[in-house]
Amino acid sequence: MRTNILILFYTFFLLIFSSLNAQASEKELSFYTGMFDITDEIGDDETNLFGLEHKNPNLFKNTFLGKFSPVTGGFITGKNSVYLYTGVEGQYKLGPVSILPSFTPGYYEKGSGKDLGNVLEFKSEIKIGLDIFDSSKIGYSYSHISNNNWGDVNPGTDNQSITFSKQF
Repeated sequence: MRTNILILFYTFFLLIFSSLNAQASEKELSFYTGMFDITDEIGDDETNLFGLEHKNPNLFKNTFLGKFSPVTGGFITGKNSVYLYTGVEGQYKLGPVSILPSFTPGYYEKGSGKDLGNVLEFKSEIKIGLDIFDSSKIGYSYSHISNNNWGDVNPGTDNQSITFSKQF
């Protein structure tokens, strides 16, 4: 089981990295780490997480609601849970500070971690970022993942992480 999860995780990120070289345009790659299931009352499912996210700044679209872009990524937890996602992220700049809300449906595999009730899960996230260099940001994010009651159970999970983003 763990081997299947790792193969799926590495294949997904291989696709992201290959897309980085496919075009000469600028890309943004974010690495993040944090805690999974921080509000679990029982406390037995809380664990660390590590993830990777890809954005193409050339695909940002300005709308009357703000600036939006597709986002793709995934994370793995310390209990071998995997979440692979793609969706949309908004961007609102206030000087060097960015507010980045996102909605990303995705595939969830519980591994030996928390059973979220379905393989289709939805992540809602708010990220606050700070420009630290010309093409680098550091940020904090808080997210909630649940299946919108489409599964047998819907316990949901709340997560938090620290993010480092770099444009290449």
